[in-house]
Amino acid sequence: MNGAVPANVVSLEVVTKTREADGVVSLMLARPDGRRLPDWTPGAHIDVVLPTGITRQYSLCGDRFDAHAYRVGVLREPDGRGGSAYVHDVLAPGDVIGVGGPRNNFPLVPSTSYLFVAGGIGITPLLPMIHQADLLGADWRLLYGGRARESMAFRDELSAYGDRVRVVPQDERGLLDLAAFLGAPRPGVKVYCCGPPPLLAAMERACAAWPPYTLHLERFVAKEQGAPARSGPFAVELARAGVVVDVPPHLSVLDAVRAAGVDVLSSCRQGTCGTCETTVLAGRPDHRDSILADHERAAGDCMFPCVSRSCDDRLVLDL
Repeated sequence: MNGAVPANVVSLEVVTKTREADGVVSLMLARPDGRRLPDWTPGAHIDVVLPTGITRQYSLCGDRFDAHAYRVGVLREPDGRGGSAYVHDVLAPGDVIGVGGPRNNFPLVPSTSYLFVAGGIGITPLLPMIHQADLLGADWRLLYGGRARESMAFRDELSAYGDRVRVVPQDERGLLDLAAFLGAPRPGVKVYCCGPPPLLAAMERACAAWPPYTLHLERFVAKEQGAPARSGPFAVELARAGVVVDVPPHLSVLDAVRAAGVDVLSSCRQGTCGTCETTVLAGRPDHRDSILADHERAAGDCMFPCVSRSCDDRLVLDL
């Protein structure tokens, strides 16, 4: 995802680059001077700023208790915009890249029972979640699907968990049987899923009858949105800057605010990374991101101005 360089970017060295599966490599990153890195929690991701200037977000999938190294997994995307190709074809151990974060839009909430579902590279944010759930003695199981066994990364690592992990290559066993894996709706279970959009949509359908807030999703691709709440212009008051910005239909709130001389950090510009999260002081935001849960949207106290708009004539932001 292209965008502005995130705040608090540090220079990290590529310590190792490892082939994990067909089309997937992992990078181990560390400070060149050996100093410790910021702590993180399962589900967190970092912004990787490549030497080309491209910024991408990758889930942290290593050992959260290793204070001196970050690990990320990178899928080669043939139809991408050059970021993954650079990582696969050019980036090498010893190279230095920029890293911002970590940030967590996909936190693991406390529970005694978890069901994890991964599709392809969506296994990456789930790896540290599984490690933590296992460490805490929670009851958990993983359903892991992919196109083919050879394309499914970290299988050897997951084999240590035995029959708690079910690996389902599509070319051998077909699509994931979500209903059989999930079973009947029941309270006290948290379901975590990351993968391609069709899998996430299928999970939403499969968990529709489960108790509220059971299902937690992370999207690598923005969710399709309907028409905005209003088709006309609206005003955005920037409380700290003391200015009012008009936002026409063709311009994002982010671009309108930046044009007024107020800088807002951003990265993906698709409502998936969370970099541009902004506090809403008054007015009702028209949420068009792929991050917030329904109850967070209903609270209306924050928004992502790269994609979200306003339901009212005027919106007041803490900028």
